[in-house]
Order: sequence, then structure tokens, then C-alpha cells
Amino acid sequence: MNTISINKNWCKRCGICIEFCPVKVFDKEIDGTPIPQRQEACTGCKLCEIRCPEFAIKVEVVKDERKK
Repeated sequence: MNTISINKNWCKRCGICIEFCPVKVFDKEIDGTPIPQRQEACTGCKLCEIRCPEFAIKVEVVKDERKK
């Protein structure tokens, strides 16, 4: 499973990661902070990481060894 980590000190709560995620991994807290609620759905496209203007998101893509 891919791992999404968010540096809450850097995050400006703009919502870009939420909007660009093609599989809707993120929910948001009341203050707008993104929460990777459905990490198991993450495809590893890294659109959230690439689009984040504050570099607050890191996606670690785990290769599935069974697919070889």
C-alpha cells in the first residue's frame, strides 16, 4: 500500500491535493487540513505531491512484488 504523509506545519489548507486526486483519497478536517482517509485507494500517481505549492505532501509508492 502506498503511504501519503502530510507535513501539517507546511500545509496551507488550499485544497489543491483534494481536488486533483483522481481516486478521492482525501477528506478534510473542519479547518481544511487534508486527511488521506483512503490510502488503500492511492494509485501512486503523485498528483497531490506534484501540485502542492508548499511541498507539504510526500507519497511513498510501494511496488507490489506479486505483479512481476
